[in-house]
Amino acid sequence: MVVLDTQTDCSEGQTIYRHLADNIQQVIKGQDAAIRKLLAAFFSGGHVLLEDYPGTGKTTLAKTLAYSVDIAFKRIQFTPDLLPSDILGVSILNPQDQTFQFHEGPIFANLILADEINRASPRTQSALLEAMAESQVTTDGHQRKLRDPFFVIATQNPVDFQGTYPLPEAQMDRFALQFSLGFVSPADEIKILTQQLEEHPIQRVQPCISLEEIFTLKQAVKQVRVSRELKRYIVDIVAATRQLPEVQLGASPRGSLTLMKVAQALALFDGYEYVNPDHIQEIAGDVLAHRLVMSPQACFAEQTAQDCIDRILTSIPVPA
Repeated sequence: MVVLDTQTDCSEGQTIYRHLADNIQQVIKGQDAAIRKLLAAFFSGGHVLLEDYPGTGKTTLAKTLAYSVDIAFKRIQFTPDLLPSDILGVSILNPQDQTFQFHEGPIFANLILADEINRASPRTQSALLEAMAESQVTTDGHQRKLRDPFFVIATQNPVDFQGTYPLPEAQMDRFALQFSLGFVSPADEIKILTQQLEEHPIQRVQPCISLEEIFTLKQAVKQVRVSRELKRYIVDIVAATRQLPEVQLGASPRGSLTLMKVAQALALFDGYEYVNPDHIQEIAGDVLAHRLVMSPQACFAEQTAQDCIDRILTSIPVPA
């Protein structure tokens, strides 16, 4: 087991990350950038929304992370008839002593895969809001703490697919990152076919880091330094999203905070004790684009939120 101290936070933290990433890459081929983003959200305390077409490996990625860390994992298949109680749990009358006993729902796990989240009604989607924001749920008038760590990976089909309910802005803001996996290269697809000739490689995944190492690495991420100039750089980027004429609703201060925390994780993964502008620029689109609400005119002109973030990054001076 790797134990971090003040002298070795950076190098040992990078070692733990590399060990975990390598373990996941044994199963997930050609998605190194996606794995890096996923782990940055995980160790910075955020949640992830994956929007992509069926069959690109979203569920497999979530399962591989859970099996690599040996934490409690639950998968919730979101459907139009799913109820909030199916997620949070329900109190059932015990006929022996005539008292109600609470039976925990799948939300009481460390890693939650909310599969096809936009197929459930807004009422059911909202069951995740308190859990994602405060790591607790309220049922029958009682607040119940969730496990630590608590990490949600939600997947959704593109909103133009039939039978989907777009997530409201308040819930989109709860996700630290939104990104897609996309299709892998032909060479990597051949590797996928080869390794699954006899069995799925996820069946061979073994835990490679302990729960203690997760907490240690999460603490190490918080120790990565962010200069005053880079904090101002982050704030300027986020503030610029509120001033663009094609954006109806810009990113909130939660977006600024998330951008800083995820950049800290990326810096640690790279072996740095401090964040540099490259880390902010690398992840700004994945942190901020899904938080923007584009105007109808911009949508008609096929302007995207990512286009806006790219333009902001090129217009704001980078701190020296």
